[in-house]
Amino acid sequence: MNTISLIGIAAALLTTASFVPQAWKILRLRQVKDLSLTMYIMMFSGQLCWLAYGLFLGDLPLIIANVVGGSLTGTILGFKLFLK
Repeated sequence: MNTISLIGIAAALLTTASFVPQAWKILRLRQVKDLSLTMYIMMFSGQLCWLAYGLFLGDLPLIIANVVGGSLTGTILGFKLFLK
């Protein structure tokens, strides 16, 4: 594995893991009123686009990061839409 791939993997891990604390806080507190719906719609849509781009390129770090990140962001978005 080359240095550029390692940088990509590190970036993927860090940006993807950044959603874990928010998801965990939502699960603990069952509260989403202060979250921006627009931000999570935009982020989720962007991650789906990045996933498609990664699939077209066959770029594994990009694919994995956006599958995991999109799952976390989609979960948070689902909580925002359906948790009352």
